[in-house]
Amino acid sequence: MDNQCTPHIVVNANFPHVQVPVQFVQDGQIVLNVSPSAANNFNMDNDALSFSARFSGQPMQVYVPVDAVLAIYARENGEGTIFSEPSIEEEYEEEAYDSADEAIPEVEETPETEAQKPPVEGKPKKGAHLRVIK
Repeated sequence: MDNQCTPHIVVNANFPHVQVPVQFVQDGQIVLNVSPSAANNFNMDNDALSFSARFSGQPMQVYVPVDAVLAIYARENGEGTIFSEPSIEEEYEEEAYDSADEAIPEVEETPETEAQKPPVEGKPKKGAHLRVIK
């Protein structure tokens, strides 16, 4: 790293599709060292980051969706950034947006009959005031 600091990420270990060593999870979170010396075959894209690392001498493949990353900071000085978790409203909006692409069956309208029309409050209705002239 060009600033000689060791990057660490804090991950929500309960987030869907997260693959981390569960024996190191504390309070639903895990701190991962993502420096080049600790993370082999590091790959990061818009969806997730993945790498292989050793945990207590055991090699393991790690997979973390980007939305599961809660923070990134430097071990040496603690400087970094905290990310907000998606709120329930944001998750609901995403689900609603995703389901908007699904086809919604069209409802066929039928003409209302006199029995189906809601009663009108106020004065009773008079008969038609127009006459047919032949």
